[in-house]
Amino acid sequence: MPRPISKDTTLCISLSARPGNFGTRFQNFLYEALDLDAIYKAVRTTDLAGAITGIRALGIRGAAVSMPFKEACIPLLDELDPAAADIGSVNTIVNTGGRLRGYNTDYIAVRRLLDQHEIPRTARFAVRGSGGMARAVLCALRDAGFQSGVVIARNRTAGLALAQGRGLQWQADTRDLAADLLINATPIGMSGGPEAAALAFAAELITAATTVFDVVALPPETPLIRTARALGKQVITGAEVIAIQALEQFVLYTGQHPTPEQVRAAIVYAGEEPEPRRG
Repeated sequence: MPRPISKDTTLCISLSARPGNFGTRFQNFLYEALDLDAIYKAVRTTDLAGAITGIRALGIRGAAVSMPFKEACIPLLDELDPAAADIGSVNTIVNTGGRLRGYNTDYIAVRRLLDQHEIPRTARFAVRGSGGMARAVLCALRDAGFQSGVVIARNRTAGLALAQGRGLQWQADTRDLAADLLINATPIGMSGGPEAAALAFAAELITAATTVFDVVALPPETPLIRTARALGKQVITGAEVIAIQALEQFVLYTGQHPTPEQVRAAIVYAGEEPEPRRG
């Protein structure tokens, strides 16, 4: 029998313009597995300031933060974890007694995946994007020891600033690009978006690359990942990113460390389509 919700139940949420079900199902699965009196709910909002005020005023323990709020939320918080401050992007808020601290677990996920997939540090990389996720990716690459790469961003001001701040090249598009490691840190290929069917990198660039990394988690098999698999390339998916960063969020919210078996079960459960409500 599910644990009943009471006045003492801890509430955590996610803030997103287009929320998905993975985080909600992942977190709630682990709350039940570890017998925690807590519940997690995804929230769609266009009023970020109001939502942050609500987190503080209502004693909401934590909040995951998705696009397009990862940078905009920073002035509304009380403090930042050093990694989040370095990146300039927050994807997790933890409320301790009304004081809000921002973290970036995207960075942790990307850094760990670069190690797990044993990407050679000599690989030349190309990162597409100039937002908060792109900054997390670039910080992870830097700290992992990658040195040679290019930032691809349509926005000249943001892209050039991001590249120059890390001693990298910038270009507005993928023409004349050569890279061993291709990383998409944009919403290109995301379900429900205006470029859901688009490729972040052309097929000829994928053919010339060794590894393709797409941070988009919805769908798990984006057009970029499908194309890379068909061409026999090593791939790193957004599904892998979201699983690691969600686990790190769970630990921040609860202080609890699930077993590897519990985490694997949560990932499987979260990746399944929820049953439609009846009645």
